[in-house]
Amino acid sequence: MTDGEGDGGSDRGGGFARILANTAWLLGGKGVGALLSIVYLAIVTRTLGVADFGRFALILSAAQAIKTLVSFESWQIIVRYGQDHLKAADAIAGGHALNRLARFCIMVDLASAIVGCALAAAVTLAFGPMMDLSRDMAINAILFCAAMLLTIRSTPMGLLRLFDRFDAGALAETMVPIGRMIGALLILATGPSIGGFLLAWAGAELLCAVSYWWLALRAGRGRMGSWRAGRTLDARGENAGLIGFLTATNLQATLSSLGQQVAVLFIGIFVGPTGAGLYRLANQLSQSLTKISGLLSRSIFVELARTRSQDGTDELRHLFRRTNRLALIAGGVIILLILLIGRPLLGLIAGPDFLPAYPVLLVLGVAASIELVGVSYRPLLMATDGARLSLWITLGATLLMFALMAALLPLYGTIGAAFASLASSAMMFAMMGWASRRLLRR
Repeated sequence: MTDGEGDGGSDRGGGFARILANTAWLLGGKGVGALLSIVYLAIVTRTLGVADFGRFALILSAAQAIKTLVSFESWQIIVRYGQDHLKAADAIAGGHALNRLARFCIMVDLASAIVGCALAAAVTLAFGPMMDLSRDMAINAILFCAAMLLTIRSTPMGLLRLFDRFDAGALAETMVPIGRMIGALLILATGPSIGGFLLAWAGAELLCAVSYWWLALRAGRGRMGSWRAGRTLDARGENAGLIGFLTATNLQATLSSLGQQVAVLFIGIFVGPTGAGLYRLANQLSQSLTKISGLLSRSIFVELARTRSQDGTDELRHLFRRTNRLALIAGGVIILLILLIGRPLLGLIAGPDFLPAYPVLLVLGVAASIELVGVSYRPLLMATDGARLSLWITLGATLLMFALMAALLPLYGTIGAAFASLASSAMMFAMMGWASRRLLRR
């Protein structure tokens, strides 16, 4: 790969090439995951049925919502501030500073996990009956939430991306679908149940976290200084604006991901587990077809942070324009795929009982494709000086989705929730695009 050194002209293609190469590594891991997910999703839906799959979906969404609410995107902190430590004139001092930054992120991740476990217990026991969850199922949900929260992998993910080891990160990510596949087959053989599948999903999270840490520590050997160098809290003074950036990334990740998880919970409360299961399945399939947006976003953020640190604004503009063109083509292709294979794929995976989810899949697929077309907007704002503006736009789009959901759910059910998500995505795309171009002109 190009190392980013040299004049601006020689690296113009290098930054975009690195985005493509890193996204290809991520896509390789996700490609394996997508194939396996079709199989294990078919096992879960066909063995549990619509109603029990709905309960399973409610537990997964509650766990993901709580994790999103309390977790910090520490990988973005490692990438954003670690660039300066890696290129420090004194490599030893820079390594020690990077180590303190990593320890600070680990401390934040652990603290948020503990808070999340307490929140999971309170929410699940209080609202479990409203979502038709028995007490035993609620306890299983709490244990699953704890497993999701305590298997910390955001910090090692950031270290691998900082060191440009997207290949190792892709390998670690494949442990989730591999673990779920093995677990689903074991549960299928021993007797399908919601608790059994939750145990398999938790085991997959643990396997992925262990893989991430092992690979990150190997990649960082000799580059991260000493784990005993200085105090962990010294990282606050060594990285200007760290706390503000930490808060912005947490709130933005919370607002971005919470909407979809809360939508499933709202549907479970207002429509019931069956409606929640249909929405969750449609959303999962639409996100699978547009998975490239999340992968591109991660690669783009890393490269924009590097370009901001090493090159000028002209290089930033050039890279931004090229990624925009790529995202526009990918978004159009995804919409065509949903129109052509969406319904047959839904029937093949889940069976005829889940075909009523196709209109929801279509609307959510269009919403996800809009997000894909604007995939470079948020990384640009987060990698430069627009983190606060990006946060306000995300807040506005999330509030719009909740307001429309409250109005449309009682009238139109799950399809109303899907249109609320579409309107939110369209607003986010328009406002993020305006903010990005405004920032580059300035």
